Amino acid sequence: MKRMLIMAGLVMVLGACNSPGKDAKSSENPFFAEYTTPFGVPPFDKIKIEHYKPAFLKGMEEQKQEIDALLNQRSMPDFENTIVALDQSGRLLSKVSSVFYGLNSANTSEEMQALSKELAPLLSKHRDDIKLNPRLFARVKEVYERQKDFNLDKEQTALLEDTYKSFVRGGANLSPEKQERLRALNSEISLLQLTFGQNMLKETNAFQLVIDNQEDLAGLPASLIATAADAAKVAGLEGKWVFTLHNPSIMPFLQFSERRPLREKIFKAYINRGNNNNESDNKEVVKKLVSLRLEKAKLMGYDDYAAFVLEDRMAKNEANVYRLLNQVWEPALRKAKEEAGDLKIAMKKEGVKDELQGWDWRYYNEKVMKEKFDIDENQLRPYLKLENVREGMFYVANKLYGITFTELKDMPKPHEEAIAFECKDTDGTHLGVLYMDYFPRASKRGGAWCGTYRSQTYKDSVRVAPVVTIVCNFTKPSGGQPALLSPDEASTMFHEFGHALHNLFKDVHYYGVSGVPRDFVELPSQIMEHWAFEPEVLNVYAKHYQTGEMMPKELIGKLEKSGKYGQGFATAEYVQASVLDMDYHVLKEIPADFDVEKFEAASMKRLGALRQIPPRYRTTYFNHTMGGGYTAGYYSYMWAEVLDADAYQAFVETGNIFDPETAAKFRKYVLTPGGIDDAMVMYTNFRGAEPGVEPLLKNRGLK
Repeated sequence: MKRMLIMAGLVMVLGACNSPGKDAKSSENPFFAEYTTPFGVPPFDKIKIEHYKPAFLKGMEEQKQEIDALLNQRSMPDFENTIVALDQSGRLLSKVSSVFYGLNSANTSEEMQALSKELAPLLSKHRDDIKLNPRLFARVKEVYERQKDFNLDKEQTALLEDTYKSFVRGGANLSPEKQERLRALNSEISLLQLTFGQNMLKETNAFQLVIDNQEDLAGLPASLIATAADAAKVAGLEGKWVFTLHNPSIMPFLQFSERRPLREKIFKAYINRGNNNNESDNKEVVKKLVSLRLEKAKLMGYDDYAAFVLEDRMAKNEANVYRLLNQVWEPALRKAKEEAGDLKIAMKKEGVKDELQGWDWRYYNEKVMKEKFDIDENQLRPYLKLENVREGMFYVANKLYGITFTELKDMPKPHEEAIAFECKDTDGTHLGVLYMDYFPRASKRGGAWCGTYRSQTYKDSVRVAPVVTIVCNFTKPSGGQPALLSPDEASTMFHEFGHALHNLFKDVHYYGVSGVPRDFVELPSQIMEHWAFEPEVLNVYAKHYQTGEMMPKELIGKLEKSGKYGQGFATAEYVQASVLDMDYHVLKEIPADFDVEKFEAASMKRLGALRQIPPRYRTTYFNHTMGGGYTAGYYSYMWAEVLDADAYQAFVETGNIFDPETAAKFRKYVLTPGGIDDAMVMYTNFRGAEPGVEPLLKNRGLK
């Protein structure tokens, strides 16, 4: 009843806005006119919070009118007047959505979060109104059944088949009664996913470890101490040090702090986000989400939600996912147990008699790395200045594909800290604009990602170049030092840049074929990580930020030798999260007394996980799956790693990691086609055969 009242209130509020007021005038609302900015990027500096809602409302209304016009034409349904017309509809809605949701992740506010909740049921209804329109589906179905009459090329055939499938998977074949229930489910699921993400951001920002005794900074790098002092000033605690749950703060704290009780405190705060029985607690949100997703799957004729999702992925079914995860889990667990033994020995050497705990792992791993390989992260950071890593990344792209990146000044930016670059192809033609936004802030969600403020498409037979963004949470400049990255952060930059290249190289004519399956999309990103620490690449970018000297060969050698140590831990925490995600979504019944904490504990016990290694994402802050996007799909990184490990071997086998012929094939068959071809067909077109798991295990040092 409470939810019905809220929904009724939202409809009344938004209904009052259906007549665009003065904010909707094209002279005042940037979304209602063609952008006149360089390269047609969004005019971020002119967009205000009050511009979004009128643009969303008008965008939905325009698309409705476009579909009404499509339905009311007298011509028989054909590919152009039905499939292409539908694909090209809703351009204003896409225009405002890409900006709003991009900024809602990277630079949100209370107003934006409130508006996203206000819009969620309206947008859900709008999407369902399209997918559940019987007259529209009848036209799409007629074209689909008569496709042999239209002499379609491969891209057009893919668009037609994907469009038809999207209607069927959107509920078009359901009875009217089931369609009404599906509408309610879609609306509630979208709102719960938003709530989960907003709660997670609040929980991450809520905790501060405040240190006022300088002795409690023992072991911490000077750069981290300086950053903590800066954070304290911002918090009005000058003279103290503040550490947060953002990765650039907590991870090095866990690696280097000699104060075990403080490591325990911040570690427990980190792994209990969304699980503090407060207004931001996510346990009840998860319970409702899992229940509603299962109900939706059964409504659609599937036994569980994973079966519904995976049908459209490379994996095809849950048995294939579990098979891969189990193949990797067993050697990962063995390696993790070996590493745990090393850490326990290191603890004894320091006179610590307690058992190894989760808050000890990173600290003693760093000690063991130093003892085994005479290397630690603080030796490497001075050579990993952010700007130099970026230049190394651009160098790799140039060597592989001949493309260039040039910084653009005086550009509208999504945030003042963002930097813009123009990407040009080998022949000098414009490929797109790339924004990079590096550092944490309270208005940015955690992690790193790549998105678009405009997707690549065609208009009047002319290619519309994409506007791409990479958003990260890297170590900030502090204490007079530039931003010095950890090896993991450097690898992450290369990873997200791989996604950016995928967006920049894409060349499709229809929105409906621009995407690829979730378990394929990580191939272009993960393969880029292989180049990050190749000696030839390090010799280009790994310069000491003070002296300009290149990273010594001796240190490069140590980096190579130590690179696979710790993969037991890293692989175990990843597989545990992947299994947890799957376990939730293969459930076929949700009991009334379903307990999220107990379910997670049982899942990890069944797997045989070490108690010192929690899943990379515990349930209540597992935004990949509970916030949508990677639902029943977190395994995708491992699935794609099978592909990327094998694909990189194609370069290695030539004797030249920059082999131009191999790079040209990768661009042609993997980076350019979007979703025109089946994902495995794309891969085999490049490689000549399907991959096995062996290169992945070897790459991770698990075999």
